[in-house]
Amino acid sequence: MAVEQAAGQGPTAGEYIVHHLTHLQNQTPKGVFDLSVFNLDSLFFSISLGVVACWLLWLGARKATSGAPGRFQAAVEILVEMVDNQAKGIVHNANSRKFVAPLALTVFVWIFLMNAMDLLPVDLLPWIWERIYGAAGGDPHHAYLRVVAPADLSVSLGMSLAVLLISLYYNVKIKSARGWVHELFTAPFGTSKNPLAAFVLGAVNFAMQMVEFIAKTVSHGMRLFGNMYAGELIFLLIALMGGAFSLSGTGIALAAGHIIAGTAWAIFHILIITLQAFIFMMLTLIYVGQAHDAH
Repeated sequence: MAVEQAAGQGPTAGEYIVHHLTHLQNQTPKGVFDLSVFNLDSLFFSISLGVVACWLLWLGARKATSGAPGRFQAAVEILVEMVDNQAKGIVHNANSRKFVAPLALTVFVWIFLMNAMDLLPVDLLPWIWERIYGAAGGDPHHAYLRVVAPADLSVSLGMSLAVLLISLYYNVKIKSARGWVHELFTAPFGTSKNPLAAFVLGAVNFAMQMVEFIAKTVSHGMRLFGNMYAGELIFLLIALMGGAFSLSGTGIALAAGHIIAGTAWAIFHILIITLQAFIFMMLTLIYVGQAHDAH
């Protein structure tokens, strides 16, 4: 890419970043909220890695033995025990944990795998896709591909919305529909025997409950999206250091900085992708656990 840029044919640094941050879509959006547009790359990688996550967990369960476990089985058992302990400390209903604990485990593994795509060289899969797209008769310059699904806001918010729906389900299941509706209008400030005061408090309580649901859902998804988007952008900036070195043909400092910065950020990013998967899992458990608590 840098060699093409030197010949006046390649993109600028800004165009390079914009190209890497553009999704492969089924059609050109007609507006900001065009619901007929799908980010095909996010769908492909999230679904594919979801299948891989389920397959890995199934494989761990299938190969489980009562004897001395192998390394893979030991790793899966440690992970399962960690999630189960967290679920027991947050969700106190044993019947609910039969669904919530496996859900939290799947969420952790799934998000970790999607986040780990950020550790691949930023030009590797887009370069492969450009060759495939070009061989199919398309313009390689329009072969967009983003591989980190959580860096797509629609994916992160979609997952947080799914957690919200699960929380609402358990609110109704545990408290009954009538009990939950009663809670919406009586918590957190209670009610009053005075009709006017009861009406005012009910309106305020309901508004506060809606704000809480919206804030939890938005922050849940935005936290994951923001961290992964920032990580993806930093990898692109580091890649540009290598491009600047190859463009000039000199500048050993840029080459060394590219290698050192890329290695250091990749090592540090391992912590970030794991931490973000863990935080999303823990918040899922917390929000579902809150649905079991009566005010």
